[in-house]
This record gives sequence, structure tokens and C-alpha cells, in this order.
Amino acid sequence: MLSLSDGQKDLKNRSNQVAVPLVVFTVYSELARAHGAVNLGQGFPDFDGPEWIQDAARDAMRRGHNQYAQSHGAVRLRRAVAADVRERLGVAYDPESEVTVTSGATEGIAAAMLGLLNPGDEVLTFEPFYDSYAACAAMAGARLHAVPLRPPAFTFDPEQLAAAFTPRTRMFVLNTPHNPTGRVFTEKECALLVDLCAARDCLLLTDEVYEHLVFEGRRHVSPAQIDRERTIRLSSAAKTFSLTGWKVGWACAPPSAAAALRRAHQFLVFCTAAPLQDAIAVALEEAPRRNYYATLARGYEERRAALLETLAPFEPVAPEGSYFAMARAPGGEESEAFVRRLIEKAGVAAIPPGSFYEHPEEGRGLVRFAFCKEVGTIREAGRRLRAAGYLPATPG
Repeated sequence: MLSLSDGQKDLKNRSNQVAVPLVVFTVYSELARAHGAVNLGQGFPDFDGPEWIQDAARDAMRRGHNQYAQSHGAVRLRRAVAADVRERLGVAYDPESEVTVTSGATEGIAAAMLGLLNPGDEVLTFEPFYDSYAACAAMAGARLHAVPLRPPAFTFDPEQLAAAFTPRTRMFVLNTPHNPTGRVFTEKECALLVDLCAARDCLLLTDEVYEHLVFEGRRHVSPAQIDRERTIRLSSAAKTFSLTGWKVGWACAPPSAAAALRRAHQFLVFCTAAPLQDAIAVALEEAPRRNYYATLARGYEERRAALLETLAPFEPVAPEGSYFAMARAPGGEESEAFVRRLIEKAGVAAIPPGSFYEHPEEGRGLVRFAFCKEVGTIREAGRRLRAAGYLPATPG
């Protein structure tokens, strides 16, 4: 057994092997605050989630839901998740053995990787990728490798994807709709990925937190609809209900994968906040009756249009889903320098996506903007960009 000093030494050795910088969102959000910038960088709404869901949380507290929930989630929420996935996607999960409530999808990613990966395993994903994928893989002793999604369409090369699998590949992580590119992967693309994973006996971890934010008639496809037994499906309340600070997510997986994930989850957080679980159960139960998802998508269509209009000179790629858009720094400028100058000179924050790449040269000159903001906030960003000379002056 390791002594405390040995354990500290081991942790130090691991941190020397894996560079763990400050989270990019922390760096640029702090810079935005220091300069009073309009924050189109970090992906949190500048508006609140529905009052009726907040009321449900208050009611849960008044009814005494203030102690530990079951480690793998309150019964009501697990049943609500299972019912929601069955009704929308046609995939059935047993709420007792196959649904786990996590502290956001990010904790679900960590629990899945810690529970299912061994040191020396490899994880594949597409780049750019949500930066926690690499960090969570490293914590599990695994290494993450990435296949590029190349602009302007952010598509991948199927032959390059197939060649990226090795005998050590244990897991593929698919994010759809995709952060930060806005790609919504098609049924054909998902089926190809499922086939590749099946041929190599590889798990498929899907991050589907933007599943309700798809545009222009596109349809969200979950690989669990194609191969339920190979897929660990993650989603959360954060983006769907504009309650990012609540950190309530869930994982749906076959029993053996769910059991492994739960073993890690119980030592990461033990359980997620009990009254918030009750409120999100209400949200999932009530959302269809209130026509909530269609209303949510319409609101984001309007915000998306406002951002694309505002950023037109930066050549934004119209996102098919999520609430992010990728654009180009003008004149081929390096991303980090451009974003810092944008914050300091124009008072508008974005995110340089370098930390979302295994191969940073793939993202050179690209910038991520978020449109999970009020339309007025996006318009104010445009006003500031015009005033600083980054956009043409408004005629008249």
C-alpha cells in the first residue's frame, strides 16, 4: 500500500507527465471580467432557466429533500430520464440498473473513464474537442488521440478515422451536437462509427448535452439508437434548461458499464444535490406538455441568426447544432493574440480553441463564439466591434 508521501510523489510524477494548464474558460472569462467585456466566450446563458423549474427546487427543499440522495440518483429522476429517452429516442433503459445521475455530464465523463479505462488504454475522439476529455483520460492513465474535423464543413475523412484505431483503443468519445464546431453528426456517420467500434470491440461514450439544440430541420441521432449495448450515453439539464450552475446530468448505459461508472462516481461526488434532482425530474416530466423543447429551439434559432449576422466579416461557419459558432480571426492572425486584443480593445470576449486540439495547427486562426446569450447582448457585442473598427460601420 502506498504511504502518504509515496502517494504525493506518484501524483507529482503524473502531473509532470501530463501538462495540466488552467482551464481556458477560466483564463479568458477572468480577462473578460477585468475589461468589462461582453462575454461571448464561455458557454453559460446570461438569462435564467424557467421559473417553474426553480419553483420545483424550492418546493423540494421545503418538503425535506435536503439530505443525501441515493448515490446513483434519486428514483424519480432516474425514472424521468428513462421515460424521456424511451419516448424521444425509442431506446429503453432500466432506471434501476442502467441510469445514473451525475454532477453534470463532465462528472459523467470522468466517472466513465475512471471506471472503464485502464492505464495504457487509448481514447479516440474528434478534434476540436471539449477539453475535459483529455484531462479525464489522463486521470485514468489513458491517452487521448484525435481525428480532425476540418473546416469549413468540419467533416472527417473516414479512412483517416478507421486508421486511427489501434489495438490499445478502448473508447471513442463522440460529442453530437458538437462543441465547438456545431456539427450534428448524421445517422450514416453515427452508424460508421458504431461499426468501427464494434469491429475493434471498443466502447462508445457519447456526449449529447446539446441534443435539443439542432437547427434548420436537422435531427439529433444518438448512437444508442444503433447499438445500445456498446454505448454509454451522457446528457444533462444544464444546456437544455439553462441551469448550468445546477450541475445535474445523467448516464444511460448497459448494466456492466453502468456498474463500473457508478463505482467511480461514488468516490468522486457520492451523489448530486438532492433538491435539484427532484426539480429536474419535474422538468423532464413537464417539458413535453409545455412544448418546452420546441420553444427552446426557436429561441436559439433567433440568437444564432443574430450572431451570424454580427460576425459576418469573420466568416463564421453556421452551426447545425449546439450554441457555439466557429469563425476566423481576420488576416490569418493567431487565435490567442486575436482574442486577447478583442477583449482588451473592443470589450468582447471569445475563446481561442487551441486547448481543444491534440494537433493545435489544425485550429490555427479559428475562434469560438457562444450565442447562449440574450439577443440584446449579441447586438451590444456587434456595437462594440463596430466602434473598435472590427466591423463595418452601420450605413446611415
